[in-house]
Amino acid sequence: MNVEHEVRLLQQEIKRLGTKNTDGQFAVTFGVIFNDDKCANLFEALVGTLRAAKRKKVVTYDGQLLLQGVHDNVEITLLEE
Repeated sequence: MNVEHEVRLLQQEIKRLGTKNTDGQFAVTFGVIFNDDKCANLFEALVGTLRAAKRKKVVTYDGQLLLQGVHDNVEITLLEE
């Protein structure tokens, strides 16, 4: 799969799993995405896809690398729909 395609899929999954915040943007925690069965089957390297999306300014979150367990409560915000 190419990166562009995976980033588009990530956008769809954040909309599906997230809720709109006070700024009207969709947001979801890393733990919710990581533990979702559909996302587990969809993304070969979720952390890599998130990093690529962050570099492209499609999403934002605190930190560089998200790890399951440690960063489950980190909020991922969708900047571009």
